[in-house]
Amino acid sequence: MTYQFFNRDLSWLSFNGRVLTEAGNANVPLLERVRFLAIFSSNLDEFYRVRMPAILSKKSSSSLASNGENTAAKASNIISSQQVYFGKTLTQEIIPQLKEKNIHLVYNEPIPVMINEALDEYFYSNVAAFLQIIDLSGNNPQFFSENNQLYQVVVTAGENGKEAVKIISIPANNLPRFFSVTINGIQYIVFLEDIIDRYLPAILPGQNIKGVFNIKITRNADLDLEDEFAGDLAEKIESKIAKRELGEATRFLYQPGIPLRILQWLVTTLQLNRANIVEGGKYHNLKDFSGIPVSDPALCYPSWPAIKNRFIIQESLFQSIIERDRIIHTPYESYNTILRFFNEAAIDPGVEEIYVTLYRIASDSKIANALITAANNGKKVIVFVELKARFDEANNIRWGKKMKAAGIRIIYSIPNLKVHAKVALVKKRVDERMVYIGLLSTGNMNESTARFYTDHILLTAHHGILQELELLFIFLSRKRKPVNNEEIAFKHLLVAQFNLQNAFLDLVDNEIKNAQQGLPSAITIKMNNLEEKKLIGKLYEASQAGVTVRLIVRSICCLQPEQPGSEPIKITRIVDKYLEHGRVFIFNNNNNELVFMGSADWMNRNIYTRIEVCFPVYDERICKELKQLIAIQLADNIQAVQINGRLENIPVKNEQEPVRSQEKIYQLLGTKKEEHFIAG
Repeated sequence: MTYQFFNRDLSWLSFNGRVLTEAGNANVPLLERVRFLAIFSSNLDEFYRVRMPAILSKKSSSSLASNGENTAAKASNIISSQQVYFGKTLTQEIIPQLKEKNIHLVYNEPIPVMINEALDEYFYSNVAAFLQIIDLSGNNPQFFSENNQLYQVVVTAGENGKEAVKIISIPANNLPRFFSVTINGIQYIVFLEDIIDRYLPAILPGQNIKGVFNIKITRNADLDLEDEFAGDLAEKIESKIAKRELGEATRFLYQPGIPLRILQWLVTTLQLNRANIVEGGKYHNLKDFSGIPVSDPALCYPSWPAIKNRFIIQESLFQSIIERDRIIHTPYESYNTILRFFNEAAIDPGVEEIYVTLYRIASDSKIANALITAANNGKKVIVFVELKARFDEANNIRWGKKMKAAGIRIIYSIPNLKVHAKVALVKKRVDERMVYIGLLSTGNMNESTARFYTDHILLTAHHGILQELELLFIFLSRKRKPVNNEEIAFKHLLVAQFNLQNAFLDLVDNEIKNAQQGLPSAITIKMNNLEEKKLIGKLYEASQAGVTVRLIVRSICCLQPEQPGSEPIKITRIVDKYLEHGRVFIFNNNNNELVFMGSADWMNRNIYTRIEVCFPVYDERICKELKQLIAIQLADNIQAVQINGRLENIPVKNEQEPVRSQEKIYQLLGTKKEEHFIAG
């Protein structure tokens, strides 16, 4: 049977549109609505830097939507509609409501005269030091528009009436994007570019200024690595990073009202002919709203302090793990338990070896520092550092060098593969025998992102799982792709490039067989992205066979419901205070449920070009706990939407009692110790 699939990029735009609707949600605290605008804007910038170049490439499988429509044109139409919604939400709802709170965001209006004195001092003591003026009308102007840099185009007229065009770089990398001052109980917030605009007569004395227009150029962020064995990959990536900002322009965003002749002249002069030419608003880079200088707690989500110690730690964390498996749900629970895992490994005299994969390392990583301490304490430490984690390459290289200098054995990226697994293994000698203790996570070992990404982290001493994990680390040390998918006979772990895809296909097939025999069958999966067609096709097949299929997919979802064979499939999307990030897979198995977690989405990249680790959950209490949390999310009728067959976000009908899943999960974890879940 032939099935239809959503286009991955249009599906992602649907997700970003869902983020945007939170900015328009009157039930969301006001400052959080501003931050959702920032998230939307930041996401869109990355879309133009990463995905749009692929869409525009004739080689891309994303260049056409499933109905044959040009994806770039469709995406542009969707983005245009979203930006209209963005503007209306900001100007007609958020800014007026901020004014009611005595917060005056000066947006596309004259700067109030009562703050002139404060502006004078700020401009001449701070802003003026960073201003650079480039005359594009001169002979052979030396100018390159930097990626996502804000510029003002100033059009002036000479005595002979001939126009000149000058570019002023907005120094938002050197100064805050917003200037704030409070006068008579009212907080005024002014954009940096508006301050520069106000002082143009002082910046360009005696010149006849005919117009001032804000522009921004977004450039391709693909490093275009020659992913091969020869040479030092770290050096290659460092060299490419330096050139990343010089990539081909993918979007030229300009302020409405700029004369067409000036616009066309800029496109030619700045070599932007292949970029999307997009009319925006007056202000660009509104991702900077994430740093708007407002600190009123009443305008933010209520604080949810991280829950500490749902299980009792007696002598050591390691001893608690040896007693039985433990699980941590971040950010609901404190990440300190994970930091303690690495800190204990660093100082415990019995620990002899530590193995870790690091994909995105925190800029001031306590985990990396603990590993350095462990090496200094004479322990064998082996760390796999993925250098090809997009936008984190430089930070990962920096930490890799620092750890290597401390005596840690550093293994860098495998050619043509990314290691996306999030695992750690500690080998500890206890009473003359070697005990294995492991950490397997759905998210990065990064204490910074753990504050707002929801993830699940399993702490286990299961010898079978951890022996297989050790075999995987031995394989990673060889820095090569597997010769065949049976090179390591995994019986517990599901590892991409080895058995992961086939294992999931077999698990779905088992549910299909049970359904056909009239036995209980169901599949419940939570992940970030769903794209890979072979696995999606198997879910279609399961649904057609009568298997109940329930999906929670945060972002990209190429499975298209409401078509023959997929009508019963329900797809939930949740956008709330935290970014949903955990991956959980539950298979009914004739009421003898099999539960897995892991690092892998069902994306082409995860299945075919990454090392991923998914892992079984054997502890009955933890399985019950995970299923309870997933059930709460499936019952969400406040922050959840259903994705329909037209790729629309349909609010869940609020017929039952209101359930905001993140809030309910936090309350549940805060009132129940880990062992209480066994009793319900």
